[in-house]
Amino acid sequence: MEALLPVLKSHPGPSVLVCSLIFRLAHRLLQRLPVPKVVKQDAFRSWKWKNLSVSMVHSMLTGIWALTCVVVWPETLSDIHSYHTPLSYLLVCVSTGYFVHDATDIILSGHAKGSWEFLLHHALVIWCFLYALYTQLYVAGAVIALFVEVNSVTLHLRLMLKLAGAQSSTLYYINKLANLFTYVMFRLTTQFYLTWFIIHNYSWLDHGGYFLVSMMVMNIMILIYFYRLLRADFFPRSCAGQNGMHNNNTKKFISD
Repeated sequence: MEALLPVLKSHPGPSVLVCSLIFRLAHRLLQRLPVPKVVKQDAFRSWKWKNLSVSMVHSMLTGIWALTCVVVWPETLSDIHSYHTPLSYLLVCVSTGYFVHDATDIILSGHAKGSWEFLLHHALVIWCFLYALYTQLYVAGAVIALFVEVNSVTLHLRLMLKLAGAQSSTLYYINKLANLFTYVMFRLTTQFYLTWFIIHNYSWLDHGGYFLVSMMVMNIMILIYFYRLLRADFFPRSCAGQNGMHNNNTKKFISD
């Protein structure tokens, strides 16, 4: 790892592209796994299932990785601006590669218009993460931001169960409770902690204004998604006709 770090730091752009290609390879390999029949019958559901499969791999990998970095190196939580380790730098590089892959997949598959929220989110994340990789600043902040991927595991599973028409299953019920818990603990709490850190240390942070604006945009987005999540999973009567997946290829999904 020590030998790899100088290569990553001297060529962050190409390193991200390599990671992106690895996720593209994972995308192809995951297509060999069995897919529910109802998913195969619809082109949009089929694409979304493949897309979510890669997203699930990324979330499981980076969520655990980010938590491990903080447990092993607790300085990550307090020195968001300057602290990083070889493993945390590699984590940010790998995750940036995923977001580049996912944005490319959305655009090339022709779903950009219906997935503009995802693309806006990905653009903000990619820009912030690339800044961290090129300047070697805020790497710890990027690692903390990846705590949200713990919640993304349950979000992705929720959508895959909906794609498979399993909203009435016991697994969906258990997952929606876990999803609510992880959304609050790992998504909302993480975002608000990072926002507080930027505001509290705004006077001396490099490009603090840009990061504050980026965080505020993402905060608004996750609050909107949280409202949609609560409305769909816990107050379905108030949105009759909108809950679940329909054959008209609806594209309003909760973001990761």
